[in-house]
Amino acid sequence: MSNPAISPSATTTLVVEEALLAEARALDIDATHAAEAGIARAIATKHGELWLAANREALESSNAYVECHGLPLARHRNF
Repeated sequence: MSNPAISPSATTTLVVEEALLAEARALDIDATHAAEAGIARAIATKHGELWLAANREALESSNAYVECHGLPLARHRNF
């Protein structure tokens, strides 16, 4: 996650379900760091979805080729 000594932080307000925040506090979970980690995961997931969407045609074409012709170097496989 971010390190305040390395990257600047921004202050914002998030609305979090009260019971969820209370449980996090009871478990000594730093809500700020947990929220930051969750946002980072959501960003990574979205980047993955966008990459798949941008490359869907190429992936489908490659898969269709392999389905029709097999793997190009399959005869050299030892397994």
